[in-house]
Amino acid sequence: MKQFAVIGVGRFGTSVAKTLIDKGYDVLAIDYDEERVQDISSYVTHAVQADATDETALKSLGLNEIDSAIVSIGDNLNANILATLILKELGVEYVVAKAQDNLHGVLLTKIGADKVVYPERDMGQRLANNLISANLLDYIELSPYYRVAEILATGDLVGRSLKDLDLRRRYGVNVIAAKTEDGLNVSPGPDYVISQDDLLVVMGEKDKLEKVVNVMCK
Repeated sequence: MKQFAVIGVGRFGTSVAKTLIDKGYDVLAIDYDEERVQDISSYVTHAVQADATDETALKSLGLNEIDSAIVSIGDNLNANILATLILKELGVEYVVAKAQDNLHGVLLTKIGADKVVYPERDMGQRLANNLISANLLDYIELSPYYRVAEILATGDLVGRSLKDLDLRRRYGVNVIAAKTEDGLNVSPGPDYVISQDDLLVVMGEKDKLEKVVNVMCK
């Protein structure tokens, strides 16, 4: 079974830790704040008060044997960067680091972070997109170039087939799934006819997908 370490258990780190525990994984939670450690201790496998910038302390906790670590320190930029660097030097195979902005993210990548996440920015983007249209239920960044959008089918979309919409030729995007009241249709074919309140999962390059969203969510 995979073992995870969550470094920094503020709101974001706590959410990550609890979700991993709910899915049946072992989680070691680490924070410098004793109160936070006490708050999370009843939810995770182990909770420890430690300085994430102290290589000796992290090594003594066996982090060199952890499969994946999430650096979710958000209130101390220096600690965030040092913890990421130390984890990679200890040999942690996969390190996810929380970044405050793009420049911070670039730095984390350069020192070895395998994945950089931007919780505040991404949640802000999702909220803005949802406010723009009630039909756009979610908008997820897969990479700097690719996105996935979940679009609720209403209005002019209902009763039309994917062949009729021809999104791949017109916009260069693909409908990769359709959630219906009967279940999930993965890779629906060109003859699939959209029903009222189907949830279409559409993937494509950022700019192309944004054009599709503007058309489908009017």
